Amino acid sequence: MDRSILHCDMNSFFASVELLAHPELRDRPVAVCGNPKERRGIVLAKNEAAKKFGIKTAETIWSARQKCPGLVLLPPHHDRYEQYCARINRIYLQYTDMVEPFSIDESWLDVTASQDHFRKDAVRLADEIRGRVKAETGLTLSAGVSFNKVFAKMGSEYKKPDATTLIDRSNYRDLLWPMPVKELFFVGAATAEKLRTMNLFTIGDLARSDPAFLRAALGKHGSQLYAYANGLDDSPVALYREHRTYQSVGNGITFKRNLVGREDVRTALKALSDRVAGRLRSHGLRCNGVKLDIKDPEFRVITRQLQLERATDLAGEIYPAAMDLAERNWRFEDPIRLLTLTAINLSEQNAEEQLSFDALAPKHEEQERAVEETLDSIREKFGRYAIVYGGLLGNDLGISDGRREEMEYEEQ
Repeated sequence: MDRSILHCDMNSFFASVELLAHPELRDRPVAVCGNPKERRGIVLAKNEAAKKFGIKTAETIWSARQKCPGLVLLPPHHDRYEQYCARINRIYLQYTDMVEPFSIDESWLDVTASQDHFRKDAVRLADEIRGRVKAETGLTLSAGVSFNKVFAKMGSEYKKPDATTLIDRSNYRDLLWPMPVKELFFVGAATAEKLRTMNLFTIGDLARSDPAFLRAALGKHGSQLYAYANGLDDSPVALYREHRTYQSVGNGITFKRNLVGREDVRTALKALSDRVAGRLRSHGLRCNGVKLDIKDPEFRVITRQLQLERATDLAGEIYPAAMDLAERNWRFEDPIRLLTLTAINLSEQNAEEQLSFDALAPKHEEQERAVEETLDSIREKFGRYAIVYGGLLGNDLGISDGRREEMEYEEQ
């Protein structure tokens, strides 16, 4: 028997929460911004009225106001978002204990067993949950209903706002296969470009391709995407009590010899930033700060941390912050026995949360992300040390040979 899975995705969550405190703005275009007074700040979220002007998340305020001079800007209140998230999940838990949050504003629910208890099918349960959330919080959500998690999520994206979409075995080919391949869950920019070079342009193209060909080209990820496109995802919805919230992700290395000088520290921090960023991406997380621990040969330790201007999961953004900490807090002529780099103040990758953004950053980040996601794919297929940054080749610190004592840890 097929499972019945819902994916509930709050509509314009940040903006909708802010509008509860400003009902007079409900019909006006509104954007939530990291710093509305800063011309180079970005749009974190927008309401439906703003979307009609073509305003997009991560767009600069300057650009958004060119499209909509009357755009109203509001600052974010993350404590409120957490409070509403908790209230909404409490509603979900009245229908099933199999509630798996995917971010602050979306969750999967397995209601297979709930249908008999409530004497309603999954679509009617989704409609009832949408109605309760709206009545009890003033917020709306879109729900996808399907026999697996991937299709349920795509269903919640299919029709917005405040709607329920059923994707079942009779219609998924008609609804999903004509879509561009980039719309498939877990197909990032780098993977989409790779698939295009393989003449796979739609989800249907991917579904009808040779699975052995996909695995040869993309490794394990290729097999996973083939399964997703064909409705073969069988991943379970986790129990709510099993949901893990990571507080930090870090890596530390004891080197083959002590680090001495700026170049040694630069090489070590590039390697550590690469490792930490890759693990953040694997967990679907971003960090809002970095922490650096430096231990000398006498086992004395200093710890320093730095808040980032915006959340990231990219080594190209973590490394400069780590190097800045080292430059401001350590004399490079003094030897270092061990370095530990930790990503702190974590947030989920798909939460609409960035604090400030240079006008050119979206394009730069897209390019950086394409490179780092390609590295992820190669390492998944051939191993961690199959490819490293050129600056790490031939070092005598033992960083990239896979034989040094290295710590990986996650704090929950």
